[in-house]
Amino acid sequence: MSQSTLQPTGSLATALAHAARLLATDPALAEAQAREILKVAPHHPEALRVFGVALRLQGKTTEASEVLGALARAQPRSAAVQFELGVALGNLGNSRDAIAALRRAVRLDPRHPHAWRALGDQLVLAGDDGGADEAYARHIQASVRNPQLLKAAAALCDNKLAIAEGLLRAFLKEHPTDVGAIRMLAETGIRLGRLEDAEKLLARCLDLAPGFIEARHNYAVVLHRQNKPSQALAEIEALLKRDPRNPGYRGLKAAVLGRIGEYNQAIACYESLLKEHPAQPKAWMSYGHALKTVGRTDAAIAAYRKSIALLPSLGEAYWSLANLKTFRFAAADAQSMRAQLRHGDLGEEDRVHLHFALGKALEDAQDYAESFAEYERGNALRRQAMRYDADEITGLVARSKALFDKQFFAERAGWGNPAPDPIFIVGLTRAGSTLLEQILASHFAVEGTMELPDIISLAKRFGRRKEQDNPAYPASLQSLSAADCRELGEEYLSRTRIQRKLARPFFVDKMPNNWTNVGFIHLILPNAKIVDARRHPLACCFSNYKQLFARGQGFSYGLDDCARYYRDYVALMAHFDSVLPGRIHRVIYERLIEDPEREIRRLLDHCGLPFEPDCLRFYENERAVRTASSEQVRQPIFAEGLEQWKRFEPWLGELKAALGPFLDSYPGAPAA
Repeated sequence: MSQSTLQPTGSLATALAHAARLLATDPALAEAQAREILKVAPHHPEALRVFGVALRLQGKTTEASEVLGALARAQPRSAAVQFELGVALGNLGNSRDAIAALRRAVRLDPRHPHAWRALGDQLVLAGDDGGADEAYARHIQASVRNPQLLKAAAALCDNKLAIAEGLLRAFLKEHPTDVGAIRMLAETGIRLGRLEDAEKLLARCLDLAPGFIEARHNYAVVLHRQNKPSQALAEIEALLKRDPRNPGYRGLKAAVLGRIGEYNQAIACYESLLKEHPAQPKAWMSYGHALKTVGRTDAAIAAYRKSIALLPSLGEAYWSLANLKTFRFAAADAQSMRAQLRHGDLGEEDRVHLHFALGKALEDAQDYAESFAEYERGNALRRQAMRYDADEITGLVARSKALFDKQFFAERAGWGNPAPDPIFIVGLTRAGSTLLEQILASHFAVEGTMELPDIISLAKRFGRRKEQDNPAYPASLQSLSAADCRELGEEYLSRTRIQRKLARPFFVDKMPNNWTNVGFIHLILPNAKIVDARRHPLACCFSNYKQLFARGQGFSYGLDDCARYYRDYVALMAHFDSVLPGRIHRVIYERLIEDPEREIRRLLDHCGLPFEPDCLRFYENERAVRTASSEQVRQPIFAEGLEQWKRFEPWLGELKAALGPFLDSYPGAPAA
């Protein structure tokens, strides 16, 4: 390209347009074209923008940020330049300055959809989930032009979800293939918790527009949340093929890899991401979770400390330290948490996490009165945000007892998939299920997995419709045929196969909440083993009360609810002991602590397994452990923790009263 051909204005514009088009297909050639143009017009703003973008697309991030930074200073009113600078700074790992540039871009041009999307991505990395949600909603709003969709987008931005849903459904009746509207309706479904509906909508969206990148990212996230890791990884790989350096895609991939037990790969992903983007507090925290799972405790603590240093208000990072159980806070940590709690603008999630973490710090310091007060504050805040109805569990137990009698199972003898592979550990959380899994997984024939959600997902298929204002489950199971039960058992085995990394004949599914689905499990997997992990009601209920769960377990945020949940659980297990004698093997936690070898031999006998001495040395097993007890099960059994609840006994009157006769009849250690 000679200089003479660029002298006329028309030729210059043509050359610039050609260089800009090359950005999508050949950024190296676009760079070369821009350099030639800049020889003729050294300070041409559009040529400099194309030059900077071309550098960024080739991974020349530092050069790109320098070019675009100088251009932004020269063109402070250009939203396009501020956007490109923000993206370049984000790729460089400078999240703070990237957010500032992107905020300038959307102030200059509120209708710039890509700037809103990039801002949302950077805010996620910075730990500002609320700001990110708002930015993503603004991205959707800026992406549409139709007046009807603009109204729906405005409702979505204002979190008026019912209005948004109504407008979008009406619009899609007239325009069923409008992918923008379909994606907006999916976003509404996500916020309403209707993930299956959102999944179907996004799949339809991508059928119509395979290149709709934002919809594909939403689809990958929904698949991940729906526990469909294989499909989620396929979508993430498609996204990474298009944008391999995108930190959001890489972080999501690491999370999915962790979900399927590929922890070393997940750790490698986080390390690569954090090397390029070191100022990401939530990424450091997620990295810490992965390190904790594989037993690298010191490295996990360092990662959590790094996330706190980057974002001192990140309550979840403090709670992650507390949740190591074997970790002890210093006095300075407690002071820092109190200082954060004094901030009036602290987000509710951070506040909840800090109350629980401070409760643990004060418990370690033996200030039990203040510790209980902090646990109480954290529970009260979390309970307000939960949609937990104790009557639902009580009703489910009553319906299960009414349906699952001896005749019901006798009429269905021999049904289901005969595979003996699964060993289900059920009961309340914090009752020793992780310890039992670690013991079993130390046997040469058994693989430990995690708390698998698959039985719950399968059971939900039969509980959505209402019959006379009552949930259909488990009554709806009466309509299943022998073939249906066999297929459901096979589907469970197929769904969980991705979690089985070792060639062992048996595996453990330790989802505690499956105690409500024992009848369903027996129906579809009659040869699976079921183990009930039970612990003293005061110890178990209070341990749940001071545990902040990542999701679910709504019963645990009130002492009365804890007691009622415990009562319902014991009642249903007693029912199954009556109608299916010997089907459930019960391990009393206190007896296990008192005589480990005796109880381990009984457990192995129930599972049809020969005694294996390694089961007594379970703490030497280096397998990954995901639950809150991960550090504790890497130590020999100690009796010190049996009566920790007694330190808080002065404040447990409500719990004792609510447990009533269930406290006196406990078969383990005597009640106080």
